[in-house]
Amino acid sequence: MASSPCGTNVSNFDSGLEIKTRSVEQTLIPLVSQITTLINHKDKPKKTEKTLRAVQRVGQAVGVAVGRFVTVGEAIAAENEELKDEMGLACFEARRAGDAIAHLTDVASADQPESDGRTTIFSDKTAMVKAARMLLSSVTKVLVLADRVVIKQIIMSRNKVLVTLDQLEMVSSFQEFVQIFSQFGNEMVEFAHLTGDRQNDLKDDKKKARMAAARAVLEKCTMMLLTASKTCLRHPDCESARINKAGVFHRMRHALEQVIEIVTDARGSSDAQHLPVSIYLGIKDFKVRVERLRETLYGQSQESLASQLEGVVEQTEDFTDSAYTSHEHREGILRLCHATRQELQQLIADWMHAQSFNAMEATEQMELSILKICQFMNKLRCELHKAAVGRAADLLKCHGEQVVLEALKGSGGEGNLEAVAESSRKLTEQKELLLETCRLLRHISGTEPLEITCIHAEDAFQVIGPQIISAVQTLALHPTSKIAKENLDVFCEAWESQLNDMAVLLREINDVFEGRRGDKKTYLSLPRPGVSSTWRNVSLKKAPFQEQTTMAKLGLELRLLTSDVDVESEKWEEQEHEIVRQGQNLSSMAYSIYLFTRYSAQPVLKGHVLCGVLCPFQLGDDERTLIILETEKLMTLCQQLQMTVKTVVQGKASTFQKVGNRNNG
Repeated sequence: MASSPCGTNVSNFDSGLEIKTRSVEQTLIPLVSQITTLINHKDKPKKTEKTLRAVQRVGQAVGVAVGRFVTVGEAIAAENEELKDEMGLACFEARRAGDAIAHLTDVASADQPESDGRTTIFSDKTAMVKAARMLLSSVTKVLVLADRVVIKQIIMSRNKVLVTLDQLEMVSSFQEFVQIFSQFGNEMVEFAHLTGDRQNDLKDDKKKARMAAARAVLEKCTMMLLTASKTCLRHPDCESARINKAGVFHRMRHALEQVIEIVTDARGSSDAQHLPVSIYLGIKDFKVRVERLRETLYGQSQESLASQLEGVVEQTEDFTDSAYTSHEHREGILRLCHATRQELQQLIADWMHAQSFNAMEATEQMELSILKICQFMNKLRCELHKAAVGRAADLLKCHGEQVVLEALKGSGGEGNLEAVAESSRKLTEQKELLLETCRLLRHISGTEPLEITCIHAEDAFQVIGPQIISAVQTLALHPTSKIAKENLDVFCEAWESQLNDMAVLLREINDVFEGRRGDKKTYLSLPRPGVSSTWRNVSLKKAPFQEQTTMAKLGLELRLLTSDVDVESEKWEEQEHEIVRQGQNLSSMAYSIYLFTRYSAQPVLKGHVLCGVLCPFQLGDDERTLIILETEKLMTLCQQLQMTVKTVVQGKASTFQKVGNRNNG
C-alpha cells in the first residue's frame, strides 16, 4: 500500500478521519504516489531537463486531480445542505494545497537560478511536505464526506422500507396488501442494491460478514413475508398463522436494524462486536504467549498462562460432552489436553528455575517444552477440526433427502394433527443437532468473518424451525388451503437453502484450515454521491444493475398478480369450473415467467402457450380487441426471446442482459 509523505500508510495518516471503505482508500493511493514522487526528487543529485519535466508533469497531474476532487465536493455540497459548510472548507483547503504544490513544482528549466528568491520543490522540502499533508487531509475529508451521502441514502431507503413494512402488517384486505407489497418490493430492491454496494466496499471483513448475513435474512424473508401475510389474510382467526407472520416481520425489522448498525458504525447494541472467544483463537493466543518466553522470561505470570490453558480445555467440553462426538475423537481430544497440561507444568517448573538465577533467555529444557506444547496445540486443533467437520458433513448427508420436511408436508396436507406433532418433534430434534453443529464449527472456523457466518447459521436454524412448525399447524387446520400449503413450502425451502449455505460454509472452513483462500470480491470506486449528473460515468457503468432492478420489480409484480388470481380462484365452490381452470392455467404460466426473471437456470417459458389460452376467452368486443392486440405483442416478444435464449450464456447477470436487450426492443 502506498505511503503518505509523513511516513504512514493511506489508512491512518493524521487527517483526523478514519477511512472505512476501500473505495476511499484506493482513490487516495494514486495521489499519495504522485506526491511521494515529488518529495523524493529532492534527494536526486542532478536537476536534469528530464527530471524537471517529470516534476512538472507530476505537479500538473496533481493539480488536475485536485480540481476533479474539488468539483466533486462542490457538487455534493450543492445537493446536500447539511454538508455544505464542512465540504466547502475541505474544498477550500484542497484547492489552496493544490495551488501550493503547483507553485512548488513550477520549475521550467535546469538553467533557472535558485537565487532568484522563488521557493521550489528543490529549495524547500518542508514546504512541500506541509502542502502534501494539507492536500491529503483535505481530499480525504472530501471523500469521507461524500461517503456520508451514501450512508444517508441507505438510511433513507431503510426508513422507507420500515414505513411500508408497518403498513403491510396492518392491512386487512388482500387487494390492499397486493398494492402495498408491490411498493415494498420496489423499495427492497433499491435497499438491496445500496447495501450490496456498501458490503463490497467495506474494509473490515467482520462488518462485511455481518452485512452479508443481514442481507441474506432480508432476501429470504421477503418471500416468507408474502406467503405468511397471505395465509394470515386468508385465515384471520388462525393463531398459528398470526404467530408465523409475526415471526417474519420481527426478523425483517431486526435485520434492517443490523444493517444500519453496520453502516453507521453503531457499537452499543451489537453483540457481534463482542464475539465469544472461539477455541481456535484461544489456542492461537495461548501459543503466542508460550512462544513469547523465547524473547523474555519476565512480563507474564505462570498463573495466567496456566489459567489460559484451562480456559481452552474448558471450551473443548463442547466437543467431549456431546453425545454425537465419536469415541475416537473424544479420546483424542482428552489425551491431547492432558499431555499439554503436563508439559505446561514442566515448562513452568523450568521457567521458575531459570528466573531463580536471573536468566535472560529460555533454557534448552524450556525450549523443548515450548516446542512440545505448540505441537500438542496444533494436533488438538486438527482433532477438533476433524470432529466438527466430520459431524457437520454426516449431518448434512443424513438430512439431504429432507425426510422430515416431506413428512410434515404430507401430514399437514392430510390434516393429521397427531402426525404433525410427531414430525414437528423430529424437526425440533434436527434443529437442536444443527444448532450444536454450528457452535462446534464456530470454534474451529479459523477467521472472525467465518465465526460470524456460523453464528448467523445458528440463528437462522433457531428461527426457521419454529416457523415451519407454525406453518404446518396452519395447514393441518386448513388442509385444503392452497395458500397455507404454499406458505409451508416457502419455509421448507428456506430450511433447505440454509442447509445448502451450511455446506458452502463447511467448504470455506476447510479452505481456511488447509491454507486455501479464494479471491476476495471486488469493491466499488468512489466518488459515489448518489443520483447526480456529476456521476454520469458511474451511472453508465451501473447500467446492467438498473436492468436487473427493472426486471426484478416487474417479476415481483407478476408474482403478486398470480397470487391474487390464486386467492380469487380458491373462493369458487366449483374448482373444476372452466373459468377457474383457465385462470389457474394463466396464473401458472405467468408464474413460470416470474421464475425466469428470478433464476437464470429456469428453462420453461410458456409465452406461446399463454397466447393460445388467451384467444378462446368469450369477451366483449372492446375486451377482445384489447386482448388480441396484447396477444400479438406478446407473440412477437416471445419469438424474440426464444431467439435470444438460444445463445449460450452463464450466470444471472448475463441472462438479465440478454432478456433486457430484447425487452428494450
